[in-house]
Amino acid sequence: MIWDALKLSLLVVGVTTAIVGVAGLAFAYLLAKRDFRGKELLDAVLTMPLVLPPTVTGYYLIVLLGRRGIIGSYVYDLTGWTVAFTWQGAVVAAVVVSLPLMIKAARASIESVNPDYEIASYTLGKGKLETFLRITLPLARRGIFAGLVLSFARALGEFGATLMIAGNIPGKTQTMPLAIYEAVASGEARQAQILALILTAVSIAAVYLTNKISRSRIYG
Repeated sequence: MIWDALKLSLLVVGVTTAIVGVAGLAFAYLLAKRDFRGKELLDAVLTMPLVLPPTVTGYYLIVLLGRRGIIGSYVYDLTGWTVAFTWQGAVVAAVVVSLPLMIKAARASIESVNPDYEIASYTLGKGKLETFLRITLPLARRGIFAGLVLSFARALGEFGATLMIAGNIPGKTQTMPLAIYEAVASGEARQAQILALILTAVSIAAVYLTNKISRSRIYG
């Protein structure tokens, strides 16, 4: 049970981190560098999972993506497949709850880049994409990496939204936090202790690494 939960958690977190890295960076750049109608509303919607209880976030995911959900019903009618009670559902939950951390960290880092460097790049004939890849991204890399680390840790510890949309099926959707919950409920204290220690160690490492990166931004 421990290894099944650990392997599934690593799979979910790996896929989640890749998605959050790309999507979070795109949203962060959009919010940092573009002005458009509805910008603050978009920011509020993307940030909402940070303040909502995870079970409420999971409920909204069911309403949207469940077998009879607003979007999920169309997907089910077309393909016969639903994201609910699958490991992909666990990925969706982890992405939704961890994405705001990546966006906030990456946006702040991108906004801290001196715009004079980007303007100089434009005057030299470089396009927006090349300027972003060669100027903005390298200068903002520490904040972006810190956001990735925090998102990784948040995704690994996700419980409420995952339970709502993916369920708690051993070997299929049971991640480490869900395995801890079941172990405690069934009186398997040793198993719960091992899983809890693993998650604690990862969380401490993530916070330590993030703090170290932040300090290097300030003093480096």
